[in-house]
Amino acid sequence: MSSTTEIGQQPERAEPLTDALARPLHDLRISLLDRCNYRCPYCMPASEFPDDYGFLARDDRLSHAEILKIAAVAVRGGVSKIRLTGGEPLLDKSLPLLVAGIARLPGVEDLALTTNGELLSRYAAALANAGLHRVTVSLDSLDPDVFCLMSGGRGDLEKVLAGIDSAAAAGLIPVKINVVVQRGVNDHTVLDLLDHFRGTGHIVRLIEFMDVGNRNGWRMDQVVPSRELLASIRDRWALRPIGRSYPGEVARRYEYLDGSGELGFISSVTEPFCGACSRARLSADGTLYTCLFATHGTDLREPLRNGASDDELADILSKIWLQRADRYSELRRPELAETHALSKVEMYRIGG
Repeated sequence: MSSTTEIGQQPERAEPLTDALARPLHDLRISLLDRCNYRCPYCMPASEFPDDYGFLARDDRLSHAEILKIAAVAVRGGVSKIRLTGGEPLLDKSLPLLVAGIARLPGVEDLALTTNGELLSRYAAALANAGLHRVTVSLDSLDPDVFCLMSGGRGDLEKVLAGIDSAAAAGLIPVKINVVVQRGVNDHTVLDLLDHFRGTGHIVRLIEFMDVGNRNGWRMDQVVPSRELLASIRDRWALRPIGRSYPGEVARRYEYLDGSGELGFISSVTEPFCGACSRARLSADGTLYTCLFATHGTDLREPLRNGASDDELADILSKIWLQRADRYSELRRPELAETHALSKVEMYRIGG
C-alpha cells in the first residue's frame, strides 16, 4: 500500500478501529478555528474572551491541506461521518474549498457543519454545491432579549433565521436546531421555539447545559433535565418515541403525533451515553481529543509538519483509539464538576 493517498483515489480501508470498551471510530469532528463572532456565556464568555484575546494565529492552525490529510487517514480507519465546527467555521472564507476536498474522500457518507447561523445565508448555496450534506444551527431562543443575552450581545436573530431558510433552500436538510437549555435563562422560551419550527421539517434538539470546559460557571442547578422538558412538552403536544437513525446517535428522538415533525433530547448530564460514543475531535491546532470532556489530547500537527506519511499518521491514530477508555459523563460527580477540579478542554476549541 502506498504511504500517501491522493484525494479522490479509493483508499484501502482497514477494519474499523475499536477502543478499549469496544466502541468503533465512526465520527470525526474537526474544529477549523477557535475564533467566534459570538460570545455565548456558556462557551466563550466576553469577560474571559475580549476582542483582543490571543486566539490562534494562522500558522498555529492546521491548514486545509493538513486537515484533508488527517481526514483521509481517519476515513481509512473507519470514519464515515465528518462534522466541521469551530469556534465559528463560517469565519473561514475558503470553507467551501475544504468541504469539496472532504466530500471527494471515498467513504465519507455524512458531511455536516455546525454553525451559529449568522453568516449562513452568505455561504449555504456554495457549501451545498461543494458537497456539504447538512447543517446544524445553534439557536438558544427566539425571544429577542434572551437570544441577545445568550449570544453575548453579538447575534442578529433575523440573520440566523434567514440562514436557516437559505440552508433549507440549498438542500442542506434536515436542518437541525441545537438549543442549550439553562434553568432561569431560556427554559421558559422552549415551547415557543418548538412551536415556531413545528411543521418546517427542521429538527429541534434540546441539550442539557453541560460542564464543558472551565469558564462557563456550570452548576448542576442550572441543568433542566430532559425528562422535565419532555413532560412540559407533552402537556402541550402528543409525542411518541422513535428509534435511533444510526448506531451511536446521541439524541433520543420523538415525533409529534399530528405529523408536525420530530424533536430530540441530548441528555449527557442526567442520562449519559458514553457507552455508544464513536467520536474523535480534532482541534484547530491539530490536537486530537477522544472525549468532549478531555483533559488532554495528542498533538498531530508536529508529526504532520515533520513529514509523517499517511501510514505513520494512521499508526498514531490507531494507537490513540485502541487505548481510549473515556467515560467522563458516566463517571462524573456533579459536586466535582461544579468545582471544576478537572481542567477540561474548552468547548470553543473542539466544537461541542
